[in-house]
Amino acid sequence: MVKEISAEEFVELYKTQKGIIIDVRTQAEFDNGYLQDAQKADFLSGEFTQVAQDLDPNETYYLYCRSGNRSGSAAGYLANKGFENVYNIGGFDSLDAAGFPVSYD
Repeated sequence: MVKEISAEEFVELYKTQKGIIIDVRTQAEFDNGYLQDAQKADFLSGEFTQVAQDLDPNETYYLYCRSGNRSGSAAGYLANKGFENVYNIGGFDSLDAAGFPVSYD
């Protein structure tokens, strides 16, 4: 089951419930800034479905994109594969504004 939470809820939850953060945006979007500790797995290119094959279904996953749409689809994909701890945490700009640490390379 996918849990939809706000950026503010994620910032608070992540303090006590760590997990794997996955950025499902394109490489160009990722290159313009990403959440610290996030791994990139572009949903549109098919990279995400390849990466998902190697993910541990017992782990907690936090997915985000630009607006929350792609991450919602990616989270649904994981839920359909039997993953139980999957969160759609929305869009990058909202997460940045909520105060989650961001990296710019």
